[in-house]
Amino acid sequence: MNSQDWLAERFEEQRRHLRAVAYRMLGSLSEADDAVQEAWLRLARSDAAEIDNLGAWLTTVVARVSLNMLRSRANRREQALGPYVPEPIVESADGTDPEHEALLADSVGLALLVVLETLAPPERLAFVLHDMFAVPFDEIAAIIDRSPEAARQLASRARRRVQAHDTVPDTDLDGQREVVDAFMAAAREGDFERLVAVLDPDVVLRADAGAAMAGASIEVRGAQEVAGRALMWSRANLTMHVALVNGAVGLVATRQGRPFSIMGLTIRGGKITEMDILADPDRLAHIDLAFLH
Repeated sequence: MNSQDWLAERFEEQRRHLRAVAYRMLGSLSEADDAVQEAWLRLARSDAAEIDNLGAWLTTVVARVSLNMLRSRANRREQALGPYVPEPIVESADGTDPEHEALLADSVGLALLVVLETLAPPERLAFVLHDMFAVPFDEIAAIIDRSPEAARQLASRARRRVQAHDTVPDTDLDGQREVVDAFMAAAREGDFERLVAVLDPDVVLRADAGAAMAGASIEVRGAQEVAGRALMWSRANLTMHVALVNGAVGLVATRQGRPFSIMGLTIRGGKITEMDILADPDRLAHIDLAFLH
């Protein structure tokens, strides 16, 4: 085995971890894969003999690349209208793909990713690396060009923001499925009161339809408002498929066999507390929905 093959093998051992870091940083699996690929290109151009800890080195590179991507995205999105919903990991309702287990550990549901999107890029990096991957603050400080104490403060600020939201769902998938089935049945039958009953009184609904349909991107709160939207969509000639969305029971809607939207649901205490809908056709095209066929 030559040195390049040896390096490629060591890199593959780190790939799952690196994808997990990048996905939490970017909320997009396609962008996460781009960040991981960039880390490989940089490694291939480096002198591996000078790298003491390959895993730490690669984690730092992926974090730096992700930070630059976040900053670039923030600049592009300043003109965006309406809420932004991260790109979910979607799979069959029958079970979790082992490839996704590392990506979805720590209850990385859409609700958490939505909160992470509200953080400044250095805050997100400090929180993800320290709280999710136990990277020391002195290493984080070097990535963001701040002092270790400043990195600690960034992570603390981000942690308070995350803890202020109910981002961790009920863990019982059978219980989640019962709630989702009740929601779909009530919407299908046009039963407003039953819809309200399955929703938390303070439920929040976000729908991101992308730049092409900016007017369709909305954020509404309250069970009455959300139930009204659900009734409206129930008349839109969509076929609903139950799926796992970031490890929780969610829904994929198709129209004439083509993906129309992905709905991530956060269910707590047997009620739907959050609905995050991605309906941006450009971003839907990057998501693997092969299990539907």
